Amino acid sequence: MSSIKWLDRPVLDDPVALIAFEGWGDAGESASLAAERFLDSFDNDQIAWFDPDEHFDFQMRRPQVFVDETGTRQIDWPENAIHVVSANEGDLVVVLGEEPNYKWKSFTKDLVEALQTLGVRKAVTLGAFIGQVPHTLPVPLVGSSNRPDSLTLHGLLPSNYQGPTGILGVLNQALGNAGIEVISVWAAVPHYLSNQDYPPAVEALAIKASELLGMSLDIGDLTSKARQFRDTVDEAIESNSELAEYVEQLENEVGEEDEVQGDRLVEEIEDFLKDR
Repeated sequence: MSSIKWLDRPVLDDPVALIAFEGWGDAGESASLAAERFLDSFDNDQIAWFDPDEHFDFQMRRPQVFVDETGTRQIDWPENAIHVVSANEGDLVVVLGEEPNYKWKSFTKDLVEALQTLGVRKAVTLGAFIGQVPHTLPVPLVGSSNRPDSLTLHGLLPSNYQGPTGILGVLNQALGNAGIEVISVWAAVPHYLSNQDYPPAVEALAIKASELLGMSLDIGDLTSKARQFRDTVDEAIESNSELAEYVEQLENEVGEEDEVQGDRLVEEIEDFLKDR
């Protein structure tokens, strides 16, 4: 029995899907915030949700109690929801929520079947990892796909990672096995800034996702937030000579034209995943 609860099953016109999960694999909340941008930018409707009882350990991820506008106490449960976005270019299915604790096989099976029911033939999944990269250079993006040629076409560094994985790794394989084209994009977030939102990676993932999905997305305020964030960090670093030297060292090691950058970033994402 599926853990998905349908609110509506609309008939869509050749939809594509965008998927991201909060928590593990979402350094700086970059992936989830980038996916959320599509919900904020277009009219959308929630059409389904996963029963949290099936997939969450409530001692690890406790529900949150809050008081609503009427003064009534409510409970906010962890959630994974499916939304439909209507844009000029076509329909987009957005799956956004939190990485589940339990039953990954049934979770991915239910999600893939739901996407097939909606007619999805292409999906983009987003993630973010902690890397040895400086905030002063463009955000590196690493990709994987069941159609590797698409990575070169879209300027993504390929990853041949082998080792422990998260829900995205399981889902990517399930999507591919179901005949759905899938491209997974991961952004590298500076390790010294990974304990907070990282706007530059949000911007980079949103831009790349819109390109892969073939959708126009207004990212003006994302760009300004990323610029403001970098300026704030630069100001803070100016008063810390040790950190300034470290960032300069990272710049010299990485370099925008560094030929080994791709291999090094792949090693870093491997280390990130293995430590989780």
